[in-house]
Amino acid sequence: MEQKNWHIVRQTVGYHRYDTPGELDLLNRIWALQRLLTNHFAPQQKLISKERNGAKITKKYDAPRTPFQRVLADDGAVRKTVKTRLTRENKPLNPAAIQRQVQALTAELLTLTTSKQGPKTMPSKRALSNDSMKKATRAS
Repeated sequence: MEQKNWHIVRQTVGYHRYDTPGELDLLNRIWALQRLLTNHFAPQQKLISKERNGAKITKKYDAPRTPFQRVLADDGAVRKTVKTRLTRENKPLNPAAIQRQVQALTAELLTLTTSKQGPKTMPSKRALSNDSMKKATRAS
């Protein structure tokens, strides 16, 4: 899943380690908003067919549509109640406002993550060259 969604996951929250309950709460809030952006406003192309002519592969794609538009256009698999609920969910959405909320939560998450105390550094136990007990001798 990570490979397919790299542009969503890693570009939204980065590569930090998120391991506290506060960070988990922020991540859950970010993903709830990001889901709305991805499913209602991000058009995607679907592969329709692939043809192979020797070494060349020709791919044909459907017209780009959002997952929301694809669900509404579906005739068989999706119930009418689900389509009605999704349409009700889509009406008040403002992509710019959602994006600003995601950016604010991401900034808060970054602040929380970078303020954590990192691993303590161990003092160096290596002796300096002039701290030696023995006199340096020349090897011949």
